[in-house]
Amino acid sequence: MYSEKVMDHFQNPRNVGEIEDASGVGTVGNAKCGDIMRIFLDIDENGVVRDAKFKTFGCGAAVATSSMATEMVKGKTIKEALQVTNKAVMEALDGLPPVKVHCSLLAEEAIHAALWDYAEKNHIVIEGLEKPKNDISEGENEEEY
Repeated sequence: MYSEKVMDHFQNPRNVGEIEDASGVGTVGNAKCGDIMRIFLDIDENGVVRDAKFKTFGCGAAVATSSMATEMVKGKTIKEALQVTNKAVMEALDGLPPVKVHCSLLAEEAIHAALWDYAEKNHIVIEGLEKPKNDISEGENEEEY
């Protein structure tokens, strides 16, 4: 059911915790399944993600996607971090079962929410970044779960 990479990131999650005085913090959830993901980003003066941490309340797939997403954005520019999609997270984990795809969407939205928070704190606009949803189940089809 789950790939070895998903199991590894679930059993040995990377980057768990909080960043004090984070440059940006994004919190998103899915009301249908109860998962909540919070990603903290530390972005340097050159717009590079120095560090990323997460706190997630949810299933094993939610923990694994949070872990992988934080690994994927570290060392990236803001523009590169914005390109970390749910599909990229799933591919990096060697796939997810169809009923767990929403966990990778949470990871993508949490990154976007943290970047949105960073942009607001610094009074800047990040090209291509749209205001994130707090609940990714908004507007989704009920039959997906």
